[in-house]
Amino acid sequence: MRSPVHGGTDSLADPRYDFSSNANPVGPCPSVLAAVRRADVTRYPDPSYQRLRARLAAFHRTTPDRVAVGAGANELILRLIRCFDGAVHQLAPTFSEYEHGARLAGRRLLSAASPTAFLRAQARRPGIGFVCWPNNPTGELWPLSFVQAAADVGRLVVDLAYAPLCNSNDMASIEEAAAGAYRLYSPNKAFGLTGVRGAYVIAPRADPRIANAAPSWVIGRDAVALLEASATEEARAWLTSAIPKFQRWRRRLVRTLREQGLEVRESPATFLMAKVGDAKRVSAGLRRRDIRVRDGTSFGLRQWIRLSAQRPSAQKALLAALARAL
Repeated sequence: MRSPVHGGTDSLADPRYDFSSNANPVGPCPSVLAAVRRADVTRYPDPSYQRLRARLAAFHRTTPDRVAVGAGANELILRLIRCFDGAVHQLAPTFSEYEHGARLAGRRLLSAASPTAFLRAQARRPGIGFVCWPNNPTGELWPLSFVQAAADVGRLVVDLAYAPLCNSNDMASIEEAAAGAYRLYSPNKAFGLTGVRGAYVIAPRADPRIANAAPSWVIGRDAVALLEASATEEARAWLTSAIPKFQRWRRRLVRTLREQGLEVRESPATFLMAKVGDAKRVSAGLRRRDIRVRDGTSFGLRQWIRLSAQRPSAQKALLAALARAL
């Protein structure tokens, strides 16, 4: 079976500058990092994660029987696909794990090029649909009316990996629009700790199938600590203060890339896309210069790379290396 291709991370030594990750470039969040470091990883966690699910439920004003935790968004995507019959729907280009999960589960993948086509496919071939909001890698904030309609037409998962990195009003709006969907959260990105594999899904109603389909102790105490700490007022206040910082860095990177004559697609979160011609060649050239970017080829975007909004010093190194790689 073919291995998943992400086009960013690799097996080489960590680069000096990593523009491939969508993690919060201001992070890690001090309070969340401290909580992870305090976690007693010499012991098993609670196998049913009762306290964690209760805390997440209270944060989202729901009930614990609607919360299931998992080893990162990727594991929960695969678990959700396996829990429900039918085709897997996506709005392409988008996160490659929806396709990978469909392949692992032996399901048919149906890719739509527009919200209208997505709704039509949902109605014709029932199954489970995935909508990333904002979309990775292209940054679209799909219309809220579409999200509501998709949840009404069929079973829908709204992947909110990057929504906490948008403005708070956007986050509140999408959560309301996605009330009838399975809402997928992976806060390790927003709080700058992507190496800790913890995520959770909130079902539109109590659904024990999702939790029951997980292996025992699906996450360890480090991930429990991350998820608990991410729902505190201290962590949320830090995130609110971090958003304007990386937004300034993103706007600066957009401006300088355009000054170099590149076409740019900006997102409301941490990332953007730049059209560079042969993305695979340019990505490899940057990697040789100790800079890692996200090659868009795995998204079907062979001329584009995805970049995160790093600090100005990192941007300076990127632009110098990019000028040579192009």
